[in-house]
Amino acid sequence: MPQSPRKIIIDTDPGQDDAFALMLAFGSPEDIEVLGIVAVAGNVPLALTQKNSRMICELAGRSDVKVFAGCDRPMKRKLVTAEHVHGKTGLDGPSLPDPVMPLQDQHGVEFIIETLRREPAGTVTLCPLGPLTNIAQAFLQAPDVVGRVQEIVLMGGAYFEVGNITPAAEFNIYVDPEAAELVFRSGVPLVVMPLDVTHKVLTTKARVQAFRAMGTEVGRVSADWADFFERFDMEKYGSDGGPLHDPTVVAYLIKPELFSGRVINVEIETQSELTLGMTVADWWGVTDRPKNALFVGDVDAQGFFDLLTERLARL
Repeated sequence: MPQSPRKIIIDTDPGQDDAFALMLAFGSPEDIEVLGIVAVAGNVPLALTQKNSRMICELAGRSDVKVFAGCDRPMKRKLVTAEHVHGKTGLDGPSLPDPVMPLQDQHGVEFIIETLRREPAGTVTLCPLGPLTNIAQAFLQAPDVVGRVQEIVLMGGAYFEVGNITPAAEFNIYVDPEAAELVFRSGVPLVVMPLDVTHKVLTTKARVQAFRAMGTEVGRVSADWADFFERFDMEKYGSDGGPLHDPTVVAYLIKPELFSGRVINVEIETQSELTLGMTVADWWGVTDRPKNALFVGDVDAQGFFDLLTERLARL
């Protein structure tokens, strides 16, 4: 008997790779029901991430999806952004029209809280693709909702690949390590897509060409985004393409069998200047700290791109 679609809230800071994650969700209605999208400050400031979220919805023909603006800065720190990767708009590459669909009046954190209280306990999955500020604020403001979350599947952190914004830290966790610490200690079941896995899903020429070959607006824009986004990482890592970090979260919800990892303890460093924002992942089980996360380490990269291409082609 087919399962009903998984209900999710996407918390995001688009970003070209965030755009792929949103479109993969929109292209998979039999697997995923997007209850709403909450923007957070991260790759670029909130004014751009909420706008970019709406532009992506419209590109995908989903202007019916409600988009909310969440927190405009980390809990305790100054905002660090990543225009050097994503361009000044966050979605540099193709030019898209400004969105017509409205931004919701309600604060994104309130939307998260209200949705978790309204939906039956254990039926809503949170999918953070950026810093964890909104999720942490929801848990702080409404402790009663923590136990109602089905699962948190997030992109963030690293262990073997270590850091991409500092030598020790991955960007999403580094931007708001206090929020990450709160979420990782919340007791909610966690699935973590670290750089260790996202650096294995690279936009090779053939994969970008497959987007372009769709002959659709979504295909064209996707290929242009991939072309823009990959240049930074190709130069930095000497790789064949750019890593599509965020769609791994949505792909895991659709086809978990593409991924493998270990259930381990993951702690967040919030004190050290040197390793601030590091995800200290007990991959080898050398401590007796409680296991709190499925930390994903490997992926069937071609299977991932086959799924992504198939679902984007529906839009």
